Amino acid sequence: MSIEVKIPPMGESISSGILAKWHVANGAVVKKDQVLFELETDKITSEGTAEAAGKITLAVEAGTEVKIGQIVAMIDPAATESTAPAAPTENRDSKIENPATQSPAVRRLAAETGIDPTTVAGTGKAGRVTKGDMLAATESKPAEKVTAVVPTATAASSNPATVASSTSASRSERQTRVKMTKLRQTIANRLVAAQHQAAMLTTFNEADMSAIMTLRAKYQDEFTKKNGVKLGFMSFFVKAVVQALKDVPGVNAQIDGDHIIQNHYFDLGVAVSTEKGLIVPVIRDCDKKSMAEIEKDIAEAAKKARDGKLTLPDLEGGVFTITNGGIFGSMMSTPILNSPQSAILGMHAIKERPIAVNGQVVIRPMMYLALSYDHRLVDGKESVTFLVSVKNSLEDPARLVLGA
Repeated sequence: MSIEVKIPPMGESISSGILAKWHVANGAVVKKDQVLFELETDKITSEGTAEAAGKITLAVEAGTEVKIGQIVAMIDPAATESTAPAAPTENRDSKIENPATQSPAVRRLAAETGIDPTTVAGTGKAGRVTKGDMLAATESKPAEKVTAVVPTATAASSNPATVASSTSASRSERQTRVKMTKLRQTIANRLVAAQHQAAMLTTFNEADMSAIMTLRAKYQDEFTKKNGVKLGFMSFFVKAVVQALKDVPGVNAQIDGDHIIQNHYFDLGVAVSTEKGLIVPVIRDCDKKSMAEIEKDIAEAAKKARDGKLTLPDLEGGVFTITNGGIFGSMMSTPILNSPQSAILGMHAIKERPIAVNGQVVIRPMMYLALSYDHRLVDGKESVTFLVSVKNSLEDPARLVLGA
């Protein structure tokens, strides 16, 4: 009896998705728990696996929008590997990687760049091609030469229609049209909705990062050796935001219709840039965790986000978001609210600038801070007080230890 391959439930808020890619061919013999397809929804990308071994018959094409519970393939358990055509003998000296063992990140880059992973020299274990190998191959890939047809002056003057046609053809040759992914569509819609639904304002300040940079330099080796993770800037910001939310609880709230919901917990979203857009995994109970625990959670969440392994629970329930445009060199920005949250903190690039300290001009590593907030709920005084609290904690990290 054949086994139905269905789109699995993904959470109450998700009813459909895009079957982005099949990892098996129609008629192939699959093994139990083998990855069959990649499903892209408006929140996460996940993989579907085989419940049993057998010959698979695909029912929908890649790129098709599918509903939760929809049958997308059938597996015939009676057709096992013994009934399938013999596989070609593998050359033990060959370093070409089997496509079935490629990671989701490698497969995505292959689809986006057109580079065949089997042509890339792998530096991973057993010669596997890594994401870094693919990125390096992308950078070294020669740019495609585009030759535009330029009509002569005589032809142009005698036949305007030919000129228009040639210009149009040249333009189309220099453009690529790609359908927006489900995730990108949702990101776009939510960003626009956030600006329309909230009275969003942004207030700015700056922080002297000298104390944190000195502390990190002094204890980095010891911290890394003890905890197996580096001491980054983000854990300081997480702790500073937690303290500010305690100082100004009005920011730790959200509007629900004609009600105000006051949150009494500190689950913070940390924005991560991935190949498919901005994802905000949530770090739980930040008020109860040590700096090392926060750094480990952030590193794990970022890896899951970039590998497409995040689940819905990883993204839900955040009360505040921290985003860092500074890693891309941004000096100043006005971050957009992550609805239904009422505020978001933007970090920026650290630059040495002259500032006045005790009547003297000194050079310090400075960072601009931006707090965007919903003015329907958060007043100007609260927003400024909140950002000053963050600034004070960053400039005097001992406050984070003493709770001052």
